[in-house]
Amino acid sequence: MTTVPAASTPAVTFTSGGETLAGVLHLPAGPGPHPAVVLLHGFPGNERNFDLAQALRRAGYAALVFHYRGSWGMGGDYAFGHVLQDAAAVVAAVRAEPFAATHRLDPARVAVAGHSLGGFAALMTAAADPAVAATVSVAGFDVGTAADLCADPVTRAECVEALGSDLLPLRGTSGEALVSEMVAAGPAWRLAGLARAFEDRPVLLVGTGRDPVTPQEVHHAPLVRAYGQHPRIRLEHLVFDTDHALSDHRVELADTLIGFLGRTLGGPAASQQGGQVAQ
Repeated sequence: MTTVPAASTPAVTFTSGGETLAGVLHLPAGPGPHPAVVLLHGFPGNERNFDLAQALRRAGYAALVFHYRGSWGMGGDYAFGHVLQDAAAVVAAVRAEPFAATHRLDPARVAVAGHSLGGFAALMTAAADPAVAATVSVAGFDVGTAADLCADPVTRAECVEALGSDLLPLRGTSGEALVSEMVAAGPAWRLAGLARAFEDRPVLLVGTGRDPVTPQEVHHAPLVRAYGQHPRIRLEHLVFDTDHALSDHRVELADTLIGFLGRTLGGPAASQQGGQVAQ
């Protein structure tokens, strides 16, 4: 009799920039190969979306949560550029042998989903990696747009203060260093500029209507307009009336994510629908 593999939650590690990154993989039961979702947390990562990982596993998806360099006890220094490098390295490693085979993953069906700064990282990572099968940004922080706003000295000082107040889980950085990095990158980190990279690819953008961190009129609506000008992008978008962490919409968020993945990746959740979206 063949034994069906049980659901499990193995601790896993990856290497990026010479540092070891710790992660947790939520594996569903069954032989697979399972579609997989890499979940990217925001800055500094107080909300790490483990509820989404569990919901994804229940729907038949493998889900990975990991920490970037210089965050939450990981070695190295934290920087926005390191977040992008780490996200790209981890997504590539999840698809590669022997990781995919060991954990019964389908390397052709790997999606990236991120919240806040993780939403920025998800879009940047997928734009540079055509093998990413689907991309989700939730309350995404458009770093390039924020950099433009920092041309005003008062706004820049406010941004330095805001980022500097959340450094406890991070090492090797400061509010001033992060803002300087953001401003130096400038147009290269404007998410609207990625539109052509997503033609013929599925993208879900989730905005938040009561959010002072990434107000939807600054970080969400302009991106929807920019991507909407490229009809070949398989774009879905919606706005929840909630705060930055989607504190009172976590179930709705999980349903929306699972529905989108079912429509785009297929597989175990293909029949589930995740709320009302505009396409």
